[in-house]
Amino acid sequence: MRYGAIDIGSNAIRLLIADIIENGQVVSFKKNTLIRVPLRLGDDAFIDKNISKRKSEDLIKTMSAFKSLMDVYKVSEYMACATSAMREAVNGSELVQEIKKVGINLEIIDGVKEASIIYNSHVEQQLERRKSYLYIDVGGGSTELSVFNNGALSASRSFNIGTIRILDNQDSEETWTEMKEWIKENTKNYKGIIGIGTGGNINKLHRLADEKGTKPLSFNKLKSLYEYLNSFSLKERINVLGLNNDRADVIIPACEIFLNVMKWGSVKNIVVPRVGLVDGIIQTLIDEHGK
Repeated sequence: MRYGAIDIGSNAIRLLIADIIENGQVVSFKKNTLIRVPLRLGDDAFIDKNISKRKSEDLIKTMSAFKSLMDVYKVSEYMACATSAMREAVNGSELVQEIKKVGINLEIIDGVKEASIIYNSHVEQQLERRKSYLYIDVGGGSTELSVFNNGALSASRSFNIGTIRILDNQDSEETWTEMKEWIKENTKNYKGIIGIGTGGNINKLHRLADEKGTKPLSFNKLKSLYEYLNSFSLKERINVLGLNNDRADVIIPACEIFLNVMKWGSVKNIVVPRVGLVDGIIQTLIDEHGK
């Protein structure tokens, strides 16, 4: 049995096809195929508040291709979610109807639901329950933050601060201040809080730092890596460091978001489990259908 997860983000669109594994009463999944298409819808949505005709056509073609792939892979259940860019585009609802015509039922989810689906990837089950954690998911259009203490979720919030939004100068000082105050207020009672970082950029940063497996990435190491990456031009990050075109620019504002969040939350180390929204979607489907 296979499930599918589609994440229409502000920077890229992802399709994860996962094999569902049943072992007695325990249902889990193994990633089979992951496809990423860097459409960067946020460039349109955050500046013009509208997805352009060209990108709309590319989005519909991508969804049609994803539908065909899921058919070939015999996917029995799927969920498709769109986040920040589609939330802000005035033609978002219209695109949902166009995408439905190619056989994909798409839901534009708000920041709270996005955070809850990411949380559903059950990362917290891999961690020590008696410790406190600040969960940080950085996307192209928004940053989702959640605070865990003693294995329980104590606070969660979505902020309109993301890598594409920063590159397009569409982030506001007011939102930065709001996020800073929220972090300080919701972490002030916890000592030794540990970060949990998700999203494509922190995964890449973890690899660039040469951290193996589940070894945490320290604030100082991340800051040094940020300064190193920032010493290269965009062209050099692509040609010399070998970063993909659509990663080489967003990785700098991603570093800035993670460093600020860690500083405001007094987070010295961040664990990078390398999961994201698509993992949470698969787990959500398992919870709904797999048992």
